[in-house]
Amino acid sequence: MHATTAANRTGPGRGTVVLLAGPGDTTDIVAHRLAPLAGRLEVIVEEPIDRIRLARRRAARLGWLRVVGQILFVTVALPALRRSGLERIRSIVAEAGLDPTTYPSVHAVPSVNDASTIDLLRSLDPTVVVVNGTRIISSDVLGSVPCPFINTHAGITPRYRGVHGGYWALAEGHPEWVGTTVHLVDPGIDTGGVLAQAPFDTTRRDTIATYPYLHLAAGLPLLADQVGRVLDGNAPTPVVGHPSATSRLYVHPTLWGYLWRWLARGVR
Repeated sequence: MHATTAANRTGPGRGTVVLLAGPGDTTDIVAHRLAPLAGRLEVIVEEPIDRIRLARRRAARLGWLRVVGQILFVTVALPALRRSGLERIRSIVAEAGLDPTTYPSVHAVPSVNDASTIDLLRSLDPTVVVVNGTRIISSDVLGSVPCPFINTHAGITPRYRGVHGGYWALAEGHPEWVGTTVHLVDPGIDTGGVLAQAPFDTTRRDTIATYPYLHLAAGLPLLADQVGRVLDGNAPTPVVGHPSATSRLYVHPTLWGYLWRWLARGVR
């Protein structure tokens, strides 16, 4: 007989889960995975970040040449790769049993860091908050309710923080470091205590546009288990993360950098 895990025990009265998220199909996928676990699931979705304001902030740190290259990658290359990879994305979603349909009920807020978000969180009184695809969450929000905030990160931390962790691991010649991390959220960027990690393999059909779905497929069972444990009254317990002493924050590749790695190294 197989032991029943926390993630498999469902039913009313298990507490409230709040999903604090950005817009997109990955949020719908996470919401559908969490819904059966709790007595109540509430989804709070922030508005997209203003790209012009974001570009100006990044240019102040990285320089305009690099930021323009990133904008070209995000607006030209990434949508094209996603279109060409739709069949592969559907395959990943189907094989992992993910549900990308629109989740029917959400609360809309201007930003995860808006005062209205704090008021909403307090009124919902969550047992656990799950984070997916938001901007950096402020200390005021993290401290607004007495419960853990848990995130599923597309990368193995602390080695690969930021965005496109699987892609950057491949680009640096470390396919063994491609994987997903479930971690506690703190005021830093993917610096919270590691709760669980899952490596996975990619195929020649995969690109930077399909990796997010592989990350979800690998990480959602871990996330469900951690959320289930909290709903059962257990405090999340960090474990030792990746043994690499290096901790680095990664950003979007530039268009020319992506094309070079594709042509020179076969990393897509």
